This record gives sequence, structure tokens and C-alpha cells, in this order.
Amino acid sequence: MSDAIGLGITHYPLLAGADTHMANLLKATLTDPDIPEELKDPSTWSEQAQSEWGDDQGTAAAAGHRTQLLSGLAKCRAELDAFNPDVVVVWGDDQYENFREEVIPSFCVLAYEDTDIDPFAVLGLMKIPNAWGLPDNQSFTMRGAPTYAKGLVSDVLGDGIDCAYSYRKREESHFPHAFANTQIFLDFDHVGTQFAYPMVPIAVNCYGEHVIARKGGLARFAEINQGESLDPPGPSPKRCFEFGRAVGRSVREGDKRVALVASSSWSHAFLYDKGWHLRPDTESDQALYDAMLRGDYDAWEAVTAREVVEAGQHEMLNWFCLLGAVQELGLELDWSDFVTTEVFNSNKTFAIFK
Repeated sequence: MSDAIGLGITHYPLLAGADTHMANLLKATLTDPDIPEELKDPSTWSEQAQSEWGDDQGTAAAAGHRTQLLSGLAKCRAELDAFNPDVVVVWGDDQYENFREEVIPSFCVLAYEDTDIDPFAVLGLMKIPNAWGLPDNQSFTMRGAPTYAKGLVSDVLGDGIDCAYSYRKREESHFPHAFANTQIFLDFDHVGTQFAYPMVPIAVNCYGEHVIARKGGLARFAEINQGESLDPPGPSPKRCFEFGRAVGRSVREGDKRVALVASSSWSHAFLYDKGWHLRPDTESDQALYDAMLRGDYDAWEAVTAREVVEAGQHEMLNWFCLLGAVQELGLELDWSDFVTTEVFNSNKTFAIFK
């Protein structure tokens, strides 16, 4: 008989770095000459932003932010261990990593065998030392579940939802950090080495019109204002809900204990153009968080793709998938935490559904 649990976590890359670097995305944004100078002046910022920025550009506040995030991750890991799943299915975004100009699938199940992952690759690109003092090229093994993954794809396709699949990653790219960080963050004290659960990553094209246009990252306003050559959109929030429901039905009809995980932060400052990339869209995040607390998934399904993009909530499509599965399986919210920030790029949410 199948059973399921739902978890929501963050894969915020800078949590894997030292506190002195946790506000690096904001520091980079402040060098953009096309952002009005008065907006870059900390004296004009909100009380929360000024408090977090302090006189050390966020280093002291980073320790407190880290404590909050590790607390949420530890609680989710404890629930995962108590549930003891046969497989962990993770929705995460591919941020111009495994999928590039050759092909950008809306949804792709990575039906991989055991795979070496390089969790510090993103930090290395940003020249940021990792929090554990390990070599930049340190690798770990992510256990795969290819047989389960192929069955999942077959079920979803049979349910009328188009879904790609992959048997190996691009040779010249690092493993998508949404999934690599899921493993090391849920096993933070052991840097991912004592995470024995087989994982089935599902890549969602969260970045949509910006996945190649911005190479899944930060864009300068000069580039944006000159007219970006945008890509086609990613899957809509409603379609992600439908996809999650199809995955939920597959889980229900199977015989495995399955942990379903959404891995992402919520709105991202560097994607929130209306906020000049300086802060996340906390108002939009709060509205969806409150709806999640109420179990009001109609409010989530009513969100449009344009609203997601304008709020910088691109990566939240992973959560739309999770909540579709949660609703299909009749899971209820058992615990959650909403961690807001003005200087550490993104608000983070943790959740446990039983």
C-alpha cells in the first residue's frame, strides 16, 4: 500500500557559503549603474532591510538567517526520517544547467542511476568558499531510482500530461543545484553524505521566458531596458497543479512510501524587476502563504503565469506542483514557517504535509 508525505524546503545556494557572502546577490545588484542611486542608498530602505544590512553588509544578520533556515531544514529531515520513504521525488528548477539551448522541457523526470553530484559548483562560479571548508570540486553520490522514475513518467503520460524524461545529464554541465542542494541541505551536518534515500528529480522549467534570455540568473537593467529577446513561457501555475495531481495519482496507485518535495525559495529579488532587484516581493508571497495556511488551493490555481513572473516567483512553480499532489492525495498542512528577508535575495518557506 502506498503512503506519502509532502515537504517544502529552500535550496538557497548562499546558505552553503560563508556568512560573509550570504548577501552577495544584493551586493552585486548595488553595482548596477541603471538602478537609481537613491534606491541603492541604505538610508532609504525599510527598517527590516536596514537592520539586516547593518554596518557589515549583512554578515551579522546572515548568522540569524542561517539559524532560521537550518531549523526548518532539520525539522523537515526529522519528518523525512520518521516517514522512512522508499523514494524521494523532488520538484526543482533547472537554472540553465542541465537544459540549455538544445532543449527546454516544461517537465522532465531525471530517471538516473546513482549519480555523482558537485554541490559546490555554483559557489565556485561565484568564487564563494563553502561553509564546510571542503574543496570546490568535492563530489557526493545521489542515489537514483530509475525504475520508479520510468513508471512515474508512464503513469503521468497515460494520465494525459506531457512529460519528458532523461537518462543522463549533460556531460559539460554541473548537476542542477536545486537537486544537489536538496540532498546536502537535508543532511547539512553531514554535507549530504548520510542521505541514503533514492531520489527522483523532476526538473520544472520555472524560469520560462528568462531561462536562456538571462541564462537563469541576474540581468542588468541596461540589458532589460534595451529589450530582451525573451524565450517562450514556462508551464502555467495551473498546469503545474495538474502535473502535481497526476504525480499524486501515480503515487496513490503504487505500492511505495513516497516523499514529495518542492525545492525552492519563494520570490527572488534578482527576478523582481518592479522592485529593482533589491528585495523580494513579500506582499505577493504573503498572500500565497496565507492561502496555503487556509488550504485555499483555488487561490493558488487562480494565479496567472504573468503574475508569477512579475512577482519574481518563478521558482515557486515547484510548489504549485507539490500542492497539486498534496490536494490529490488529501494531505493536510501539519507545520510551516515563513522566513522573510530584505537583503538575502529571497523569502524562504518550509512546510510539512501529512
